[in-house]
Amino acid sequence: MQYTSKFQAMADAARAQIDEVPASAVDQMIAAGAVALDIRDSEEHAADHIAGSLHLSRGKLEMNIESLLPDPETTILCYCNANNRGALSAASLKAMGYKNAKFIAGGLKAYRGKA
Repeated sequence: MQYTSKFQAMADAARAQIDEVPASAVDQMIAAGAVALDIRDSEEHAADHIAGSLHLSRGKLEMNIESLLPDPETTILCYCNANNRGALSAASLKAMGYKNAKFIAGGLKAYRGKA
């Protein structure tokens, strides 16, 4: 998908300030207590998602995250299909005080080995 230069610049800036987690580390991190957070749209989540992940679409993230995950110490692994929405979501969560908000590098595609 071709993104506008302004959107891509914003996503790149978010990626620069947020830790990314390699897809190969996700299962181990979840087993240790991290929460995978699918921020894609509902139809994307219904089609495929990381088992056990929570779903909260990007458009409702900031409004609803505190009721879903009230502990700001929670390790949250945001993901989308690739990188941009996951990084933007993790940056928003970090700005809200979620110290351990990260994103899965390559998103669901990388997790599934398709990236």
